[in-house]
Amino acid sequence: MKKVAKDDEAYRRAKKRVEEIKGFYAHLIIFVAVNALLVLINLWTSPGFLWFLIPLVGWGIGLFFHAVFGFGLFGVFTKEWEEKKIEEYIDKGT
Repeated sequence: MKKVAKDDEAYRRAKKRVEEIKGFYAHLIIFVAVNALLVLINLWTSPGFLWFLIPLVGWGIGLFFHAVFGFGLFGVFTKEWEEKKIEEYIDKGT
């Protein structure tokens, strides 16, 4: 395994990427825990109206976009895309 100095740019980018992924997993764990609790509360207090679906879907959309940006799903905002855009702006002199 290659040893990398902590001030190295590759190290900083890798560390940032790991923090983004760690943040997504924390978000996912909280999402599951809170929504499981909401399901239990809903079914206990008012089983005739499944209101827990409203925050589940809304928060689920947010979690989906967190995954898209965090993991670069569907080729959106990947490291390669970022590098390409940086090179474009450097070439344009912006």
